[in-house]
Amino acid sequence: MDNLDHGIISLLRQNARAGYGDIGEVVGLSASAVKRRVDRLVADGVIRGFTVQVDPAVEGLAVEAYVELFCRGTVAPDELRRILNGVPEIVDAGTVTGSADAIVHLRSRDIPSLEDALERVRIAPNVDHTRSAIVLSSLVQRDRS
Repeated sequence: MDNLDHGIISLLRQNARAGYGDIGEVVGLSASAVKRRVDRLVADGVIRGFTVQVDPAVEGLAVEAYVELFCRGTVAPDELRRILNGVPEIVDAGTVTGSADAIVHLRSRDIPSLEDALERVRIAPNVDHTRSAIVLSSLVQRDRS
């Protein structure tokens, strides 16, 4: 990847529906050259897809929380993945360093449904306990995928 590829990706992140000609004007290439580069970036797996981002509140998912997950003993990441994949309110999760074993990001329609999702996580056989923080306001949002 060169600087032109990075520029094209940056513009597509801002607007995945941008025309090749519009992108080309910014990066200094013809529309056909931009298209060839985008096609190559897709074929090489650099660009994995084009998406629509919808405000979660519009979809009825206004409650957001981050949960630290603490397990009993050593639990393999594949086992955590299996446990967490069964809870549709989980939008993101990862293993972490420190005292917690994982951090889980949840979205739900209301507090009772959040509590229900947390209970489904807590009753998993390898889960010892959780520590939750409900988001009051979102300060910064960047899509870096």
